[in-house]
Amino acid sequence: MSRANQSPVRSIAAHAILILYTLIALFPVVIIIINSFKTKAAIFRSPLSLPNSETFSLIGYQTVTSQGNFFLYFQNSMIVTVVAIALVLIFGAMAAFALSEYRFRGNTLMGLYLALGIMIPIRLGTVSILELMVASGLVNTLTSLILVYTAQGLPLAIFILSEFMGQVSKDLKDAGRMDGLSEYRIFFRLVLPLVRPAMATVAVFTMIPIWNDLWFPLILAPSEETKTVTLGAQMFIGQYVTNWNAVLAALSLAILPVLILYFIFSRQLIRGITAGAVK
Repeated sequence: MSRANQSPVRSIAAHAILILYTLIALFPVVIIIINSFKTKAAIFRSPLSLPNSETFSLIGYQTVTSQGNFFLYFQNSMIVTVVAIALVLIFGAMAAFALSEYRFRGNTLMGLYLALGIMIPIRLGTVSILELMVASGLVNTLTSLILVYTAQGLPLAIFILSEFMGQVSKDLKDAGRMDGLSEYRIFFRLVLPLVRPAMATVAVFTMIPIWNDLWFPLILAPSEETKTVTLGAQMFIGQYVTNWNAVLAALSLAILPVLILYFIFSRQLIRGITAGAVK
């Protein structure tokens, strides 16, 4: 078979694999959303069927909005996620620029040290982190979560952004210096606009583990005023009885911000992934 004939076949096979993977990945999300609009009996009797006139019910959403402070939990998650992403992007971009632009003693060692943050889970230091937060008086505050998530997201952000910033034209930066631009202006005016796809990629990869995390909110901020969405959804799960309508409704509402972020940054995300893969 010639190369010309192999190319369409490979393209079709690649698209088929990607479509299959997408369907598998979206299947749990679709099931959660569909069953959130059904009665409890219908959830167990026919979990894969669409809601109809007999099985349609909003009892789950009514329970979520009437019991607990779900909108407060939602607000807490938004504050923690947005602030943590902003800090990760700005500090990660500045550190990546320094590592990729300037050559100094320990440059490579610093890059390897930051790479360890990707390989070593931050949860291994939970006890030390809790002791530090207790000593600092930050337990049951959103600040504790923001600090932990910022530290968690920085290694991956620096690793991704440094690769992209290393590809920015050196002549462009030298021209900016000749025009009298400071290093900060070169960074903000010349470099950052060129690495927007990478910034979008980092934002998405940073948001998902923060938004879905249950571990650190349960340990560092379990009070009613600082609960996040994932921790708030646990109130409907009991040892003997679980309100599945409310659980599925809460999870459906929690999925929305992730989907919205993906649709907003999908083009930039795809550009960032493909640009990083093709050298």
